[in-house]
Amino acid sequence: MLNRRTVVGIGWILVTLGCGTPQPSSTDAGGVTGAEDAAEEALVDPTAIRPFEIAVSDEVLADLATRLARTRFPDQVGTDWVYGTDVDYLRELVTYWRDEYDWREQERQLNQFDHFKTRIDDLDIHFIHQRSPEADALPLLILHGWPGSIVEFMKVIGPLTDPVAHGGRAEDAFHLVAPSLPGYGFSDRPREPGMGPEQIADINAQLMARLEYDRYGTQGGDWGAVISRWIAYKDAEHVAGLHLNFVMASPPAGAENPMEGVTPEELQRMQERQASLADATGYTQIQGTKPQTLGYGLNDSPAGLAAWIVEKFHAWCDCQGDLESIFTKDELLTNVMLYWVTQTATSAARLYYESRRQAGAGLLTAPPGRVEVPTAGALFPYELTIPPRRWAEAHYNITRWTQMPRGGHFAAFEQPELLVEDVRAFYRDLR
Repeated sequence: MLNRRTVVGIGWILVTLGCGTPQPSSTDAGGVTGAEDAAEEALVDPTAIRPFEIAVSDEVLADLATRLARTRFPDQVGTDWVYGTDVDYLRELVTYWRDEYDWREQERQLNQFDHFKTRIDDLDIHFIHQRSPEADALPLLILHGWPGSIVEFMKVIGPLTDPVAHGGRAEDAFHLVAPSLPGYGFSDRPREPGMGPEQIADINAQLMARLEYDRYGTQGGDWGAVISRWIAYKDAEHVAGLHLNFVMASPPAGAENPMEGVTPEELQRMQERQASLADATGYTQIQGTKPQTLGYGLNDSPAGLAAWIVEKFHAWCDCQGDLESIFTKDELLTNVMLYWVTQTATSAARLYYESRRQAGAGLLTAPPGRVEVPTAGALFPYELTIPPRRWAEAHYNITRWTQMPRGGHFAAFEQPELLVEDVRAFYRDLR
């Protein structure tokens, strides 16, 4: 069924990250050893799949410790995150980050997975390619969003690739491909304007083709859902199915009564989610209009970066105000670290700008037609938006629609067991 290639790298490329993924104009302290060899190899054979290991330099970590020790915290009025990130919680988090957090251990855990890079559209794209021990596993492309990263998938990689070792069935196995989006983490930062969701979708479809996967599934939340939708639309010939934990759907075009077929329960849920976001969308205006201005602060202050990112985890997860009932400090900080050590907070925010410019009046770009490949919606109750099924059916070929009992925006990170089981169930009939 699958045309697969054994991925063989030309040597093991150990990249010590001083300022993140190597950039032509980088002059930041710390340097990048091995970057020249990697660049030369990519020029000789741009299609090469090159093994990659995360190895942040001691200089970068020392600089981080100094910055954390010199953090100037603002004053605060009000409590309970009403005005934004709570200053007492941030003090506690920064203190832990400075005194107890062990990046080397987190780095070791990340490096347990198989990391690679390859050059597509003149950008080095980083990805985890975790192959299943089951030979007939279905390839699955899984995509993160903002303010997340590949860290979100650390709890689901094992169960998806090796279900037998995690109490599942061999026939539910996947070969998992989890890229860092361009401008995020260890992938290159785009050097020219115009890298929006459609363009990123094209890059990921090329990645799956380069891995010689003729038929694959795709899964995503946040930007990963936007991009996966584009992939399913444009590469439908090769996409077996589309699984979303963030379903975007507007009222059916031309419908005389857009509320026809919408149940009272769906309407109430949709209105409740809209109300909860009334004071929570300012970040989209900033990142969608002036990401560069924002980027100076995020790139210079680790405490500022953590405040900007962690506030969204607090607001968007199903934690009832208790963030650490869902995420540990280590989990939160490791996700932040992927932005800090690669200096990608600004380039990641620019995706909002690019999408906004390409979408016209809206924020999110969408294909011009209906996605016809089988599509699943996994609806977590604290997701940012939950459309009625009838609206979704106007935009996707919905074949599975699951109301989850708990969970929010970061499904793989918050409720890995629920997401894994839904992904397995959806793809059983599509293999």
